[in-house]
Amino acid sequence: NCDYTRFKHFTVECQNYIRVLLVNKTEVITCGTNAFQPLCITREVGNMSSVLDRVNGVARCPYDPRHNSTAVVTESGELYAATVIDFSGRDPVIYRSLGGMPPLRTAQYNSKWLNEPHFISAYDVGLFTLFFLRENAVEHDCGKTVYSRVARVCKNDIGGRFLLEDTWTTFMKARLNCSRSGEIPFYYNELQSTFYLPEQDLIYGIFTTNVNSIAASAVCAFNLSSITQAFNGPFRSQENPRSTWLPTPNPIQNFQCGTVDDDGGPNSGLTERSLQDAQRLYLMNEVVQPISVDPLVMQDDVRFSRLVVDIVQGRDTLYHVMYIGTEYGTILKALATTNKSLQGCYLEEIQLLPPGMREPILSLQILHSDRSLFVGLNNRVLKIPLERCSNYKTETLCLEARDPYCGWDRKQRSCTTLEDSSNMSQWSQNITVCPLRNQTTNGSFGPWAAWQPCRNDDGDGTSACLCRSRDCDSPPARCGGRGCEGPTIEVSNCSRNGGWTPWSSWGQCSTTCGTGFEMRQRSCNNPSPRHGGRVCVGPVRDERFCNEGVSCPQPIFWSLWGSWAKCSAECGGGVHSRVRSCENGNSCPGCALEYKACNLEACPEVKRNTPWTPWMPVNVTQGGARQEQRIRYMCRAQLADPHELQIGRRKVETRFCPNDGTAACETDSESTELLLAGRCSGWSSWETWSACSQDCAKGYRTRKRTCAMPEGKPAPPVCRGSPVEYQDCNSHACPVGGAWSCWSSWSQCSVPCGGGHYQRTRSCNNPSPANGGDICIGLHTEEALCNTYTCDGGWMAWSLWSACDDAGLQVRSRVCGSQSSAPCVGNSTGQRDCNEIPGEATFTSLHLIATGVSCFLGAGLLSFLVYVYCQRFHKPSQESAVIHPRIPASADIYANIFADFFNKNIFLFWGLT
Repeated sequence: NCDYTRFKHFTVECQNYIRVLLVNKTEVITCGTNAFQPLCITREVGNMSSVLDRVNGVARCPYDPRHNSTAVVTESGELYAATVIDFSGRDPVIYRSLGGMPPLRTAQYNSKWLNEPHFISAYDVGLFTLFFLRENAVEHDCGKTVYSRVARVCKNDIGGRFLLEDTWTTFMKARLNCSRSGEIPFYYNELQSTFYLPEQDLIYGIFTTNVNSIAASAVCAFNLSSITQAFNGPFRSQENPRSTWLPTPNPIQNFQCGTVDDDGGPNSGLTERSLQDAQRLYLMNEVVQPISVDPLVMQDDVRFSRLVVDIVQGRDTLYHVMYIGTEYGTILKALATTNKSLQGCYLEEIQLLPPGMREPILSLQILHSDRSLFVGLNNRVLKIPLERCSNYKTETLCLEARDPYCGWDRKQRSCTTLEDSSNMSQWSQNITVCPLRNQTTNGSFGPWAAWQPCRNDDGDGTSACLCRSRDCDSPPARCGGRGCEGPTIEVSNCSRNGGWTPWSSWGQCSTTCGTGFEMRQRSCNNPSPRHGGRVCVGPVRDERFCNEGVSCPQPIFWSLWGSWAKCSAECGGGVHSRVRSCENGNSCPGCALEYKACNLEACPEVKRNTPWTPWMPVNVTQGGARQEQRIRYMCRAQLADPHELQIGRRKVETRFCPNDGTAACETDSESTELLLAGRCSGWSSWETWSACSQDCAKGYRTRKRTCAMPEGKPAPPVCRGSPVEYQDCNSHACPVGGAWSCWSSWSQCSVPCGGGHYQRTRSCNNPSPANGGDICIGLHTEEALCNTYTCDGGWMAWSLWSACDDAGLQVRSRVCGSQSSAPCVGNSTGQRDCNEIPGEATFTSLHLIATGVSCFLGAGLLSFLVYVYCQRFHKPSQESAVIHPRIPASADIYANIFADFFNKNIFLFWGLT
């Protein structure tokens, strides 16, 4: 147990969550989270209390038990783990450790290698280690999509030299395809579980839809040969972050892992080009296809979680039986075959939990020696048998179960397994079609039974009758199927005479004034006549007069309609109306006013044009040429009065974008209201210019004006031209402040002993100050003492020669070391004539000219060699994240010209100095 409070601020104790549990020969490797301090311990298989080794679990086990991971150990003892290497879980890694090979990992913080992966499983297959996972697809450029993949590395990979050091050089990954065929295929993109059959070179996988979509699951199987075929095909690569992913030829067809040689290992033949290819070529272009066009098993409205496969010897052939765990806590037992008649066959559905309880299955393991299946749930482990042949009591049930484990033993007259049969010749099996077990079946009635005397009690008494029945058993409803609809019992010859119910109360009178009538009713259901009994005799309804002494008031009614009024429009459709009045009151039902359409013939068409807009540029090329457009609008309508035609609403929108891309485009939008043709309006005076958008490197400024009508005139204004004007400003280049370069390496010590000094330098060229920018602040040279130990003979090193004095002499001195055991022999001071300085008295102008010419020729030759080297061997980075604009700004052009001039002449400067 461990205390969470030290790391995650929880107040309860936690347990060490075991995330890696592997058996390697006679050892058991366990790795746990250990309270966010991952730890791996190796123990003996026969004695678990004996600890053989204890190592750090980082990169072998996650920090957090909620983080995803998987691992596999090879025969040579290397541990391959796919997990997260950091505390926050943001650095996924495929890591190799332990054993005799050097530790290697995938590229760190490179989402193109691993992009938020969910690791499923890992397998040791020949010279390779295979990892199955699902991740966000980097090659999908429209939204976020999850793809299932298989990744592969060579087990003898030792990493790169200089490039890809401590990193896989054989890492590749390919997409797994599991889809339902059709004109538009349906893809199951998310891998959930895998199972490897090494004897058959098959890998089974469970695929589901996204958790946020409709639930659907499928099982697909893949050959190792199809996986190898995808890895031998072309790659898919991206030149830069803005380009699309395109197919790239595979530089190494039929790739095989290298072999160890005497020159340094399996990667000794890697060149700089092959390492660059390994760094950028890892995603395969082809998809790994399953062994069948459609999945082996498909089911909607459910999500599969785990899968194991057992190979069963049947009567005539081998069968692959799948045990599929679901999110509901059930296990589906199904056949895995490409035979169309048996594809998708469910043998049975095993219910593990009590009714109404649901819990996902977390793990499945088969123990063949015990013929058992172990099921892992949240808080317990269940053990169930692989076969249950004893449940089938008859030969028909045994054979119709279509279970590869079971067959009918004619000698023992029981359903047994092939191993338990008395003789294989007496053991029969029939697996030609899918079984009916655990399949939804609607119920259907069987035949009616014969009529029999019976007593029937309907609540009003008991009578002697004839009855017959039928059952819903041909077939019965199964697995949620619909039951039978209809009666299960028929009763006949139960005679009963009908009887009247009491009269109901009198109903409402049919009139409110004047003579009317009211009614009451009764029914013949007290009791109802049944099975040949007499019906009731007498009337069902009784009526009588009412309101005989109540006289009605004078009637209220509408007068006749008046004539139609004049039409509201001369053409194009109008309305006219007529009226009527309510006589003898004001409560007549209906309306007193009526409308009708009139003059429906179309009006003559009237057309109006707006003025032309000013010419506007719509496309500007790099050379300065541009294309312009102007626009006008035509309005037309069918009106009775041509002066009522309105010019439609016009919207003017302009946008200005800086040429260097440093700021977002600014948009001005103005929309005028509807205007009547022929109105006058005009522009106001221009406002003052706004402040420049940038202090340097060419910004812009604007000024505005408004469109207004003359005073006293209504109607919205319309003016020709733009309400906003733009102008360039501050086109001078921005100042660049200087910055120091890195320090150079320390020079050699000035003396071998006795105390000297060495120095290092740096330059103000990273970048160099330009356009009035600040210069670098600080020292450009740094010195330090060195070789301070005493020299042999006792004397310390000579000091530097002093400057020439008035007598034409230079002086230097030395000190006898106090720690030296040797005697100091000689003088402690020395002097020399200034004329004896080497080279000063004999240096002439001829030497200067010769030196200059030779330095010039040497510098030219050196410049040519450097230029050839850069052109042949220097290549731009394939993974550069810098996006260069297609049309450089003017300041960038001048900077490039200056840099080119500086690079070409710096070698001449070095040669002359």
